[in-house]
Amino acid sequence: MYAGPDDGADAWTGFLAAPVHGSGAGVLVLAGSSGRVEEARCRLLAREGLTALSVRWFGGPGQPPGICEVPLETFVSAVAWLRAHGARRVGVLGTSKGAEAALHLAGLHGGVDAVVALSPTSVTWANVGPGRDGSAHPHRSSWTWRGRPLPFVPYDDAWRPGEPEGAPVSVLGWYERSLRVFADRVPAASVPVAGPGTELVVVAGADDLMWPSLRFAGELAARRRAAGLPVRLVTHAGAGHRPRLPGECPAAPSDRFRYGGSPAADAALGADAWPHLLGALLGTGASGTPGHGSPSPDAPA
Repeated sequence: MYAGPDDGADAWTGFLAAPVHGSGAGVLVLAGSSGRVEEARCRLLAREGLTALSVRWFGGPGQPPGICEVPLETFVSAVAWLRAHGARRVGVLGTSKGAEAALHLAGLHGGVDAVVALSPTSVTWANVGPGRDGSAHPHRSSWTWRGRPLPFVPYDDAWRPGEPEGAPVSVLGWYERSLRVFADRVPAASVPVAGPGTELVVVAGADDLMWPSLRFAGELAARRRAAGLPVRLVTHAGAGHRPRLPGECPAAPSDRFRYGGSPAADAALGADAWPHLLGALLGTGASGTPGHGSPSPDAPA
């Protein structure tokens, strides 16, 4: 485990995996609301030539116990750590809430060469869990930047799951209902899509039962196209919230949530995304040849 700065707002600990002979390309790997440090995924990426760092960004020493007003400076510090340790190119690979953080980081801070957003959102959401005060209510933003909370979409607390009590739950309807109820909050809460210096790969499954990631991915791609910027959108009709990259085991079953998809479809989505993911993070393009451009804005995968 590696320890980052311990000066409060951007404190973190994490795990680093690197090629034996080092690499000029680094990647910050961010899990979603599980909060785990992605050790296995870092090792997988290191075998492909990347220096991969995954950090704990909530629930650790000096951090909020939940995803509540998490300082985005946490990720700025981790990117700076990678650059200070030899990475000339730095990307961020985020899943779900981690993708939300990655997109904000690239849009607000810059200094990120590529973002790969797995099962992303196109809006900033309210907190998941308690803040530093130990309270989860009233709703607050998931993130802060320079000490100020980012605009967010709250959750509609009137929503109730449709599954029998005690059964795993799909919260897709909760997010969809919240978008309708708080439609006036959506424009200000829109997640940025980074600038021309950042490559963007967006990956989503149509059978996601956690939130409407395919809809969100399409909205992110449309914003990039409207700005005249390239984007790679990779989708699969049968995949759920947890795409699996080549070499990763199937996601473990959950007794709390229904994530959608199937092991075969989740693996197929990860396999489809893999060359584009590596091309963006390594700066080689999907073909594996050195270059600086992303695929054309309308190129499907």
